[in-house]
Amino acid sequence: GGTTGSGAVRILTMVLTAAQRQELHAAILDYLRSQGLSKSGEVFAEEAAVDESKVDKRGEGLLEKKWTSVLRLQKKVQDLEKKLEEQQESFKAPMKLGGPKDIASWIPRPPARHDLSGHRMAVTCVLFHPLYTIVLTASEDATIKLYDYESGEFERTLKGHTNAVQDLAFSPDGTTLASCAADTTIKLWSLEGFECTKTLHGHDHNVSSVAFTPDGSFLVSSSRDKAIKIWEMATGYCVRTLQGHSDWVRKARVSPDGSLIASVSHDQSVRVWSFASGECKLQLRDHDHVVEYVAWAPPNAYPAITTLITGDPMAAVNPSAAYFATSSRDKTIKLWDGVSGQCIHTFVGHDNWVRCLVWHPGGRYLLSSSDDRTIRVWDIAGKRQYKQLEAHEHFVSSIHMHPTAPVCVSGSVDQTVRVWDCR
Repeated sequence: GGTTGSGAVRILTMVLTAAQRQELHAAILDYLRSQGLSKSGEVFAEEAAVDESKVDKRGEGLLEKKWTSVLRLQKKVQDLEKKLEEQQESFKAPMKLGGPKDIASWIPRPPARHDLSGHRMAVTCVLFHPLYTIVLTASEDATIKLYDYESGEFERTLKGHTNAVQDLAFSPDGTTLASCAADTTIKLWSLEGFECTKTLHGHDHNVSSVAFTPDGSFLVSSSRDKAIKIWEMATGYCVRTLQGHSDWVRKARVSPDGSLIASVSHDQSVRVWSFASGECKLQLRDHDHVVEYVAWAPPNAYPAITTLITGDPMAAVNPSAAYFATSSRDKTIKLWDGVSGQCIHTFVGHDNWVRCLVWHPGGRYLLSSSDDRTIRVWDIAGKRQYKQLEAHEHFVSSIHMHPTAPVCVSGSVDQTVRVWDCR
Protein backbone atom coordinates (compact mmCIF):
# COMPACT_ATOMS: atom_id res chain seq x y z
CA GLY A 1 0.00 0.00 0.00
CA GLY A 2 2.96 2.30 0.59
CA THR A 3 3.68 2.91 -3.07
CA THR A 4 0.12 3.88 -3.92
CA GLY A 5 0.14 6.19 -0.93
CA SER A 6 3.19 8.09 -2.06
CA GLY A 7 1.79 8.10 -5.61
CA ALA A 8 -1.41 9.66 -4.33
CA VAL A 9 0.52 12.29 -2.43
CA ARG A 10 2.62 13.02 -5.48
CA ILE A 11 -0.50 13.52 -7.60
CA LEU A 12 -1.92 15.79 -4.93
CA THR A 13 1.18 17.97 -4.87
CA MET A 14 1.01 18.23 -8.63
CA VAL A 15 -2.58 19.41 -8.63
CA LEU A 16 -2.54 21.89 -5.73
CA THR A 17 -0.80 25.23 -5.66
CA ALA A 18 1.28 26.09 -2.56
CA ALA A 19 -1.47 28.34 -1.20
CA GLN A 20 -4.12 25.64 -1.76
CA ARG A 21 -1.91 23.07 -0.03
CA GLN A 22 -1.52 25.38 2.98
CA GLU A 23 -5.29 25.84 3.08
CA LEU A 24 -5.85 22.07 2.94
CA HIS A 25 -3.33 21.38 5.68
CA ALA A 26 -4.96 24.01 7.87
CA ALA A 27 -8.38 22.44 7.20
CA ILE A 28 -7.06 18.96 8.08
CA LEU A 29 -5.55 20.34 11.30
CA ASP A 30 -8.83 22.08 12.12
CA TYR A 31 -10.75 18.85 11.46
CA LEU A 32 -8.44 16.73 13.70
CA ARG A 33 -8.75 19.25 16.55
CA SER A 34 -12.52 19.57 16.17
CA GLN A 35 -12.77 15.77 16.47
CA GLY A 36 -10.73 15.89 19.72
CA LEU A 37 -7.76 14.15 18.05
CA SER A 38 -5.26 16.67 19.46
CA LYS A 39 -2.27 14.26 19.55
CA SER A 40 -2.70 13.39 15.87
CA GLY A 41 -3.14 17.09 15.22
CA GLU A 42 0.14 17.94 16.89
CA VAL A 43 2.05 15.26 14.94
CA PHE A 44 0.40 16.36 11.69
CA ALA A 45 1.10 20.06 12.34
CA GLU A 46 4.74 19.22 12.91
CA GLU A 47 5.19 16.79 9.99
CA ALA A 48 3.28 18.94 7.48
CA ALA A 49 4.91 22.10 8.82
CA VAL A 50 1.56 23.84 9.19
CA ASP A 51 2.12 27.56 9.72
CA GLU A 52 -0.21 28.19 12.70
CA SER A 53 -0.29 31.94 11.96
CA LYS A 54 -1.87 31.11 8.59
CA VAL A 55 -4.65 29.03 10.19
CA ASP A 56 -7.53 31.48 10.27
CA LYS A 57 -11.28 31.31 10.73
CA ARG A 58 -11.72 30.32 7.05
CA GLY A 59 -10.31 26.88 7.81
CA GLU A 60 -13.01 26.14 10.37
CA GLY A 61 -15.18 23.19 9.33
CA LEU A 62 -13.80 23.54 5.80
CA LEU A 63 -12.95 19.88 5.26
CA GLU A 64 -16.46 18.71 6.15
CA LYS A 65 -18.05 21.44 4.02
CA LYS A 66 -15.92 20.47 1.00
CA TRP A 67 -16.55 16.77 1.59
CA THR A 68 -20.34 17.16 1.63
CA SER A 69 -20.31 19.49 -1.39
CA VAL A 70 -18.21 16.96 -3.35
CA LEU A 71 -20.76 14.24 -2.57
CA ARG A 72 -23.59 16.56 -3.56
CA LEU A 73 -21.86 17.48 -6.84
CA GLN A 74 -21.09 13.85 -7.62
CA LYS A 75 -24.76 13.01 -7.24
CA LYS A 76 -25.66 15.99 -9.42
CA VAL A 77 -23.21 14.87 -12.12
CA GLN A 78 -24.65 11.34 -12.04
CA ASP A 79 -28.20 12.70 -12.32
CA LEU A 80 -27.22 14.94 -15.23
CA GLU A 81 -25.39 12.11 -16.98
CA LYS A 82 -28.47 9.93 -16.63
CA LYS A 83 -30.67 12.75 -17.97
CA LEU A 84 -28.30 13.28 -20.91
CA GLU A 85 -28.36 9.57 -21.69
CA GLU A 86 -32.17 9.57 -21.65
CA GLN A 87 -32.23 12.65 -23.89
CA GLN A 88 -29.84 11.02 -26.37
CA GLU A 89 -31.96 7.88 -26.37
CA SER A 90 -35.11 9.90 -27.02
CA PHE A 91 -33.32 11.73 -29.84
CA LYS A 92 -32.47 8.40 -31.42
CA ALA A 93 -36.04 7.31 -30.91
CA PRO A 94 -38.41 9.21 -33.21
CA MET A 95 -40.67 11.98 -32.02
CA LYS A 96 -43.87 10.53 -30.68
CA LEU A 97 -46.73 11.67 -32.85
CA GLY A 98 -48.96 8.78 -31.96
CA GLY A 99 -46.75 6.28 -33.80
CA PRO A 100 -45.13 3.21 -32.32
CA LYS A 101 -41.51 3.34 -31.26
CA ASP A 102 -40.33 1.01 -34.00
CA ILE A 103 -39.53 3.36 -36.87
CA ALA A 104 -38.69 0.45 -39.16
CA SER A 105 -42.32 -0.60 -39.54
CA TRP A 106 -44.04 2.80 -39.93
CA ILE A 107 -45.91 3.30 -43.14
CA PRO A 108 -48.31 6.04 -44.23
CA ARG A 109 -51.98 5.25 -43.48
CA PRO A 110 -55.18 6.92 -44.65
CA PRO A 111 -56.90 9.23 -44.10
CA ALA A 112 -54.55 12.15 -44.71
CA ARG A 113 -53.83 14.18 -41.57
CA HIS A 114 -53.80 17.48 -43.53
CA ASP A 115 -54.67 18.70 -47.00
CA LEU A 116 -52.45 21.68 -47.68
CA SER A 117 -53.74 24.00 -50.37
CA GLY A 118 -52.41 27.29 -51.73
CA HIS A 119 -50.52 26.45 -54.90
CA ARG A 120 -52.19 27.63 -58.10
CA MET A 121 -50.59 25.02 -60.34
CA ALA A 122 -49.26 21.45 -60.13
CA VAL A 123 -47.04 20.60 -57.13
CA THR A 124 -43.64 19.35 -58.34
CA CYS A 125 -41.72 18.61 -55.14
CA VAL A 126 -42.37 18.11 -51.41
CA LEU A 127 -39.64 18.05 -48.78
CA PHE A 128 -39.50 17.85 -44.98
CA HIS A 129 -37.00 19.97 -43.10
CA PRO A 130 -34.66 17.60 -41.23
CA LEU A 131 -35.10 19.41 -37.87
CA TYR A 132 -38.06 21.82 -37.84
CA THR A 133 -41.68 20.74 -38.12
CA ILE A 134 -41.98 22.29 -41.56
CA VAL A 135 -42.61 20.85 -44.97
CA LEU A 136 -41.66 22.73 -48.14
CA THR A 137 -43.54 22.46 -51.39
CA ALA A 138 -42.56 23.58 -54.89
CA SER A 139 -44.90 24.21 -57.77
CA GLU A 140 -45.24 25.06 -61.44
CA ASP A 141 -46.70 28.38 -60.17
CA ALA A 142 -43.02 29.45 -59.58
CA THR A 143 -43.37 29.57 -55.78
CA ILE A 144 -42.08 27.58 -52.84
CA LYS A 145 -44.37 27.35 -49.82
CA LEU A 146 -43.70 26.47 -46.19
CA TYR A 147 -46.26 24.75 -43.98
CA ASP A 148 -46.16 23.48 -40.41
CA TYR A 149 -46.87 19.78 -40.93
CA GLU A 150 -48.11 19.24 -37.36
CA SER A 151 -50.75 22.00 -37.37
CA GLY A 152 -51.25 22.07 -41.13
CA GLU A 153 -50.89 25.84 -41.09
CA PHE A 154 -49.45 27.80 -43.99
CA GLU A 155 -46.32 29.70 -42.90
CA ARG A 156 -44.92 31.66 -45.87
CA THR A 157 -44.15 31.78 -49.59
CA LEU A 158 -40.65 32.08 -51.07
CA LYS A 159 -40.81 34.07 -54.29
CA GLY A 160 -37.94 34.59 -56.69
CA HIS A 161 -38.17 32.06 -59.48
CA THR A 162 -39.95 33.22 -62.63
CA ASN A 163 -41.00 29.80 -63.91
CA ALA A 164 -41.94 26.32 -62.61
CA VAL A 165 -39.87 25.27 -59.59
CA GLN A 166 -38.71 21.70 -60.20
CA ASP A 167 -36.77 20.44 -57.19
CA LEU A 168 -35.75 21.30 -53.63
CA ALA A 169 -32.88 20.15 -51.40
CA PHE A 170 -31.64 20.97 -47.91
CA SER A 171 -27.99 21.27 -46.95
CA PRO A 172 -27.13 18.52 -44.43
CA ASP A 173 -27.23 20.99 -41.50
CA GLY A 174 -30.66 22.23 -42.58
CA THR A 175 -29.62 25.91 -42.78
CA THR A 176 -29.66 26.32 -46.58
CA LEU A 177 -32.37 25.44 -49.07
CA ALA A 178 -31.53 24.96 -52.74
CA SER A 179 -34.23 25.24 -55.39
CA CYS A 180 -34.08 24.94 -59.18
CA ALA A 181 -36.51 25.97 -61.88
CA ALA A 182 -37.49 26.07 -65.52
CA ASP A 183 -36.16 29.67 -65.51
CA THR A 184 -32.67 28.00 -65.85
CA THR A 185 -31.52 29.17 -62.40
CA ILE A 186 -30.68 27.58 -59.07
CA LYS A 187 -31.41 29.62 -55.96
CA LEU A 188 -29.98 29.28 -52.46
CA TRP A 189 -32.15 30.43 -49.57
CA SER A 190 -31.24 31.14 -45.97
CA LEU A 191 -33.72 29.60 -43.54
CA GLU A 192 -33.02 32.34 -41.01
CA GLY A 193 -34.30 35.30 -42.93
CA PHE A 194 -36.04 33.22 -45.62
CA GLU A 195 -34.35 35.29 -48.29
CA CYS A 196 -32.56 34.24 -51.44
CA THR A 197 -28.83 34.56 -50.72
CA LYS A 198 -27.45 33.47 -54.12
CA THR A 199 -28.60 32.69 -57.64
CA LEU A 200 -26.50 30.27 -59.68
CA HIS A 201 -26.47 30.75 -63.45
CA GLY A 202 -24.91 28.27 -65.86
CA HIS A 203 -27.51 25.89 -67.26
CA ASP A 204 -29.04 26.75 -70.65
CA HIS A 205 -32.46 25.16 -70.06
CA ASN A 206 -34.93 23.96 -67.45
CA VAL A 207 -33.04 22.83 -64.30
CA SER A 208 -34.85 19.73 -63.02
CA SER A 209 -32.84 18.59 -59.99
CA VAL A 210 -30.60 19.78 -57.15
CA ALA A 211 -28.84 17.67 -54.51
CA PHE A 212 -26.20 18.45 -51.88
CA THR A 213 -23.15 16.30 -51.27
CA PRO A 214 -23.23 14.63 -47.82
CA ASP A 215 -20.74 17.15 -46.38
CA GLY A 216 -22.70 20.09 -47.82
CA SER A 217 -19.74 21.63 -49.63
CA PHE A 218 -21.04 21.00 -53.17
CA LEU A 219 -24.37 21.04 -54.99
CA VAL A 220 -25.14 18.80 -57.97
CA SER A 221 -27.71 19.90 -60.54
CA SER A 222 -29.14 18.41 -63.73
CA SER A 223 -30.94 20.04 -66.61
CA ARG A 224 -32.83 19.75 -69.87
CA ASP A 225 -29.62 21.11 -71.46
CA LYS A 226 -28.35 17.47 -71.07
CA ALA A 227 -25.68 18.49 -68.56
CA ILE A 228 -24.98 17.75 -64.91
CA LYS A 229 -23.16 20.50 -63.02
CA ILE A 230 -21.22 20.49 -59.75
CA TRP A 231 -21.25 23.80 -57.86
CA GLU A 232 -18.96 24.80 -55.02
CA MET A 233 -21.07 26.16 -52.17
CA ALA A 234 -18.41 28.46 -50.69
CA THR A 235 -18.04 30.43 -53.93
CA GLY A 236 -21.15 29.62 -55.95
CA TYR A 237 -18.95 28.66 -58.91
CA CYS A 238 -19.63 25.76 -61.24
CA VAL A 239 -16.48 23.62 -60.84
CA ARG A 240 -17.38 20.79 -63.22
CA THR A 241 -19.85 19.89 -65.97
CA LEU A 242 -20.62 16.24 -66.72
CA GLN A 243 -21.62 15.55 -70.34
CA GLY A 244 -22.82 12.24 -71.74
CA HIS A 245 -26.61 12.00 -71.71
CA SER A 246 -28.18 12.65 -75.12
CA ASP A 247 -31.38 14.17 -73.72
CA TRP A 248 -32.89 15.93 -70.71
CA VAL A 249 -31.27 14.77 -67.43
CA ARG A 250 -34.26 14.46 -65.12
CA LYS A 251 -32.50 13.78 -61.83
CA ALA A 252 -28.95 13.50 -60.49
CA ARG A 253 -28.32 12.32 -56.93
CA VAL A 254 -25.17 11.83 -54.83
CA SER A 255 -24.35 8.52 -53.10
CA PRO A 256 -24.37 8.42 -49.26
CA ASP A 257 -20.56 8.47 -49.11
CA GLY A 258 -20.31 11.28 -51.68
CA SER A 259 -18.14 9.29 -54.12
CA LEU A 260 -20.68 8.66 -56.90
CA ILE A 261 -23.41 10.49 -58.79
CA ALA A 262 -26.32 8.59 -60.38
CA SER A 263 -28.32 10.31 -63.11
CA VAL A 264 -31.45 9.42 -65.08
CA SER A 265 -32.62 10.83 -68.36
CA HIS A 266 -35.16 11.12 -71.14
CA ASP A 267 -32.62 9.14 -73.19
CA GLN A 268 -33.90 6.13 -71.15
CA SER A 269 -30.47 5.48 -69.65
CA VAL A 270 -29.12 5.54 -66.13
CA ARG A 271 -25.53 6.71 -65.64
CA VAL A 272 -23.14 6.46 -62.70
CA TRP A 273 -20.31 9.00 -62.48
CA SER A 274 -17.25 9.39 -60.29
CA PHE A 275 -17.72 12.55 -58.23
CA ALA A 276 -13.96 13.10 -57.91
CA SER A 277 -12.99 12.72 -61.59
CA GLY A 278 -16.30 13.37 -63.37
CA GLU A 279 -15.77 10.21 -65.42
CA CYS A 280 -18.83 8.15 -66.42
CA LYS A 281 -18.29 4.71 -64.86
CA LEU A 282 -21.54 2.97 -65.86
CA GLN A 283 -24.22 3.37 -68.49
CA LEU A 284 -27.29 1.24 -67.77
CA ARG A 285 -30.08 0.61 -70.26
CA ASP A 286 -32.74 -1.62 -68.71
CA HIS A 287 -35.71 0.77 -68.72
CA ASP A 288 -37.89 0.97 -71.87
CA HIS A 289 -38.98 4.58 -71.41
CA VAL A 290 -37.99 7.92 -69.86
CA VAL A 291 -36.38 7.38 -66.44
CA GLU A 292 -37.94 9.87 -64.02
CA TYR A 293 -36.24 9.45 -60.68
CA VAL A 294 -33.24 8.01 -58.86
CA ALA A 295 -32.67 7.48 -55.12
CA TRP A 296 -29.58 6.02 -53.45
CA ALA A 297 -30.26 3.45 -50.75
CA PRO A 298 -29.17 4.53 -47.25
CA PRO A 299 -26.72 2.10 -45.60
CA ASN A 300 -29.45 0.88 -43.23
CA ALA A 301 -31.24 -0.56 -46.27
CA TYR A 302 -28.24 -2.77 -47.15
CA PRO A 303 -29.36 -5.72 -44.94
CA ALA A 304 -32.75 -5.89 -46.75
CA ILE A 305 -31.07 -5.54 -50.16
CA THR A 306 -28.52 -8.23 -49.23
CA THR A 307 -31.40 -10.53 -48.24
CA LEU A 308 -33.10 -9.81 -51.58
CA ILE A 309 -29.89 -10.70 -53.47
CA THR A 310 -28.87 -13.80 -51.49
CA GLY A 311 -32.18 -15.06 -50.17
CA ASP A 312 -30.44 -15.34 -46.81
CA PRO A 313 -31.59 -13.01 -43.99
CA MET A 314 -28.32 -13.69 -42.15
CA ALA A 315 -26.02 -12.96 -45.09
CA ALA A 316 -23.15 -10.57 -44.36
CA VAL A 317 -23.58 -7.04 -45.72
CA ASN A 318 -20.84 -5.65 -47.94
CA PRO A 319 -19.99 -2.28 -46.31
CA SER A 320 -18.37 -0.89 -49.47
CA ALA A 321 -21.47 -1.60 -51.57
CA ALA A 322 -23.63 1.12 -53.14
CA TYR A 323 -27.20 0.60 -54.33
CA PHE A 324 -29.83 2.84 -55.86
CA ALA A 325 -33.38 2.62 -57.18
CA THR A 326 -34.78 4.20 -60.35
CA SER A 327 -38.36 4.76 -61.47
CA SER A 328 -39.59 5.14 -65.01
CA ARG A 329 -42.44 5.88 -67.35
CA ASP A 330 -42.25 2.15 -68.21
CA LYS A 331 -44.22 1.77 -64.91
CA THR A 332 -41.40 -0.13 -63.16
CA ILE A 333 -38.94 0.52 -60.35
CA LYS A 334 -35.49 -1.02 -60.68
CA LEU A 335 -32.93 -1.68 -57.97
CA TRP A 336 -29.29 -1.49 -59.05
CA ASP A 337 -25.84 -2.33 -57.79
CA GLY A 338 -24.08 1.03 -58.17
CA VAL A 339 -20.63 -0.57 -58.36
CA SER A 340 -21.14 -3.46 -60.81
CA GLY A 341 -24.09 -1.92 -62.68
CA GLN A 342 -26.17 -5.08 -62.28
CA CYS A 343 -29.95 -4.67 -62.17
CA ILE A 344 -30.78 -6.57 -58.96
CA HIS A 345 -34.57 -6.54 -59.16
CA THR A 346 -37.52 -4.97 -60.96
CA PHE A 347 -40.60 -4.06 -58.93
CA VAL A 348 -43.77 -4.21 -61.04
CA GLY A 349 -47.21 -3.04 -59.91
CA HIS A 350 -47.88 0.60 -60.80
CA ASP A 351 -50.36 1.16 -63.65
CA ASN A 352 -48.76 4.36 -64.92
CA TRP A 353 -45.55 6.42 -64.89
CA VAL A 354 -43.62 6.15 -61.61
CA ARG A 355 -42.65 9.69 -60.75
CA CYS A 356 -40.86 9.72 -57.41
CA LEU A 357 -39.12 7.46 -54.89
CA VAL A 358 -38.08 7.76 -51.25
CA TRP A 359 -36.31 5.19 -49.11
CA HIS A 360 -38.03 4.48 -45.82
CA PRO A 361 -35.87 5.79 -42.93
CA GLY A 362 -36.00 2.31 -41.34
CA GLY A 363 -34.33 0.76 -44.40
CA ARG A 364 -36.85 -2.03 -44.98
CA TYR A 365 -39.08 -0.36 -47.55
CA LEU A 366 -39.02 1.82 -50.64
CA LEU A 367 -41.95 4.17 -51.26
CA SER A 368 -43.04 5.31 -54.72
CA SER A 369 -45.58 7.74 -56.13
CA SER A 370 -47.14 7.48 -59.54
CA ASP A 371 -49.44 8.91 -62.18
CA ASP A 372 -51.79 6.03 -61.25
CA ARG A 373 -52.64 8.32 -58.27
CA THR A 374 -51.24 5.92 -55.69
CA ILE A 375 -48.38 5.74 -53.22
CA ARG A 376 -46.97 2.23 -52.94
CA VAL A 377 -44.77 0.72 -50.27
CA TRP A 378 -42.37 -1.99 -51.47
CA ASP A 379 -40.94 -4.64 -49.16
CA ILE A 380 -37.32 -4.90 -50.35
CA ALA A 381 -36.26 -8.23 -48.82
CA GLY A 382 -39.61 -9.79 -49.74
CA LYS A 383 -39.44 -8.45 -53.35
CA ARG A 384 -43.12 -7.50 -53.21
CA GLN A 385 -45.60 -4.69 -52.95
CA TYR A 386 -46.48 -4.34 -49.28
CA LYS A 387 -49.12 -1.56 -49.28
CA GLN A 388 -51.00 0.67 -51.64
CA LEU A 389 -52.50 4.05 -50.79
CA GLU A 390 -55.03 5.89 -52.95
CA ALA A 391 -53.31 9.21 -52.43
CA HIS A 392 -54.70 11.97 -54.69
CA GLU A 393 -57.34 12.75 -57.28
CA HIS A 394 -54.61 13.25 -59.88
CA PHE A 395 -50.99 12.23 -60.69
CA VAL A 396 -48.79 11.99 -57.57
CA SER A 397 -45.68 13.89 -58.61
CA SER A 398 -43.69 13.82 -55.40
CA ILE A 399 -43.32 12.02 -52.10
CA HIS A 400 -41.06 12.40 -49.06
CA MET A 401 -40.75 10.71 -45.69
CA HIS A 402 -39.53 12.42 -42.55
CA PRO A 403 -36.17 11.04 -41.37
CA THR A 404 -37.24 10.76 -37.70
CA ALA A 405 -40.93 11.64 -37.26
CA PRO A 406 -43.79 9.31 -38.27
CA VAL A 407 -45.02 11.46 -41.16
CA CYS A 408 -45.06 11.22 -44.93
CA VAL A 409 -45.99 13.91 -47.46
CA SER A 410 -47.14 13.76 -51.06
CA GLY A 411 -47.69 16.40 -53.74
CA SER A 412 -49.89 16.19 -56.80
CA VAL A 413 -50.81 17.69 -60.13
CA ASP A 414 -54.19 18.41 -58.41
CA GLN A 415 -52.32 21.33 -56.69
CA THR A 416 -52.66 19.83 -53.21
CA VAL A 417 -50.17 18.51 -50.72
CA ARG A 418 -51.20 15.78 -48.30
CA VAL A 419 -49.57 14.95 -44.96
CA TRP A 420 -49.97 11.32 -43.87
CA ASP A 421 -49.51 9.90 -40.40
CA CYS A 422 -47.37 6.78 -40.32
CA ARG A 423 -48.00 3.93 -37.94
